[in-house]
Amino acid sequence: MTEETFVIDSGAGPISGSAGTDGGRDLLLLHGGPGLSDYMDLLAGETAGWRAIRYQQRGVAPSSVDGPFTVARHVADAVAVLDGLGVDRAVVLGHSWGAHLALQLASAAPDRVSAVIAVDGLGPDGDGHVPAFAAELRRRLPADAVGRCAELDAIPDLSDADALESTALLWPSYFAQPAQAPPLPAGLRLSVTCSVGTFASIFDELPDGTFARRLAQLTVPTFVVIGDASPMPRAAGEETAQLIPGSELIVVAGSGHLPWHEQPGCLAAVLDRVG
Repeated sequence: MTEETFVIDSGAGPISGSAGTDGGRDLLLLHGGPGLSDYMDLLAGETAGWRAIRYQQRGVAPSSVDGPFTVARHVADAVAVLDGLGVDRAVVLGHSWGAHLALQLASAAPDRVSAVIAVDGLGPDGDGHVPAFAAELRRRLPADAVGRCAELDAIPDLSDADALESTALLWPSYFAQPAQAPPLPAGLRLSVTCSVGTFASIFDELPDGTFARRLAQLTVPTFVVIGDASPMPRAAGEETAQLIPGSELIVVAGSGHLPWHEQPGCLAAVLDRVG
């Protein structure tokens, strides 16, 4: 698959990314985090036949490192990417926080989204199951990593470097078989400022049910994909699917938070159904 890079003027700073040049329907890929560098090239084996569009979300260079770091701004950035590439409507596939962003985009701009594939995202209300997710990641840590992870958790103002070290320690815990986890994606970077700000914005809407009420009105075809051995509680995906009219919950057996790694082809199969 060949790609060409792009830089879009979002109206609040540049957004950089790449898009396939081999044809196919438009597929917008939204990475997790928030505040992480883009890793959606890991899905290359799942997106054959599609024009995969991926971009570095706000907070990490080469995209704008400035805020505001809000859900609304991230949604506006996604729309700006579609506008800048001349894409009228796209299938949107988001992972983790990116799954939440995909649903926010579909809610805010349903005319721009032909279908959503939400992969192992946050829960739709309350605490989003985020504390349980964090606790399970730490429960799965090998004994030799527990102490250092606890030290990092205790730092009140975590630096980007400290947060990235914590992410590297926790990385195997994202998988159904931590001992068989792949290496951390090369060159992964993290912005604590973006992460903290975006999560604050997320939790402006979850506890009072604002986001859940919008999901209940969503008319965009939606597939909610979860790994049955993910550290994200299964209830997060189940509750999301239950709220969205006509949505489908797909449980990928023997997989963790990145289900395509342990079950290659699982997302390609969903995309085949969308197409």
